[in-house]
Amino acid sequence: MGEKVRNGRFSVKNDDEIVLFLVGIRINKIRAVRQWLPMITAMKPMLREASADKDSGLLGYRIQFHGLREMVVIQYWRSTEELMRFAHGETHRRVWKEFYRVATAGAAAGLWHETYVVPPGRYEAIYGMVPPLGLATVRELVPVGRRNDSAATRLGETGPKDRRQ
Repeated sequence: MGEKVRNGRFSVKNDDEIVLFLVGIRINKIRAVRQWLPMITAMKPMLREASADKDSGLLGYRIQFHGLREMVVIQYWRSTEELMRFAHGETHRRVWKEFYRVATAGAAAGLWHETYVVPPGRYEAIYGMVPPLGLATVRELVPVGRRNDSAATRLGETGPKDRRQ
């Protein structure tokens, strides 16, 4: 909450691949706290460990809660290889085994994930009058000016200009 609001409009440099990994936990049985709470509490230490290791490939993450039943973790990874190495590592494997042990005992909670591999130049962002959020926390910021004022331009599109974003 103490992040400083950046004055002006900014985008991000998009000259490197980025891997966006979304993972969510959905609580199916609110009262089965003993079954789903360990799954939720295991997420943060696992992410903290990956964040502390600069060679892990995890560039950053953000945890969001959607109502009382769903938690989503948005993760930015440097490459699919590094994400897969983390997924097959000991810490994740231990948490994964525990999830399935608990999940098969009554379906108190469910898990989902989605992975998006975005090549260089094929993502764009805009931030106006906000502290660094999302990609702005893991990529270099660039001011938005006349030369990069539209989403189409930031994506390298040569067609008609879109409306100002």
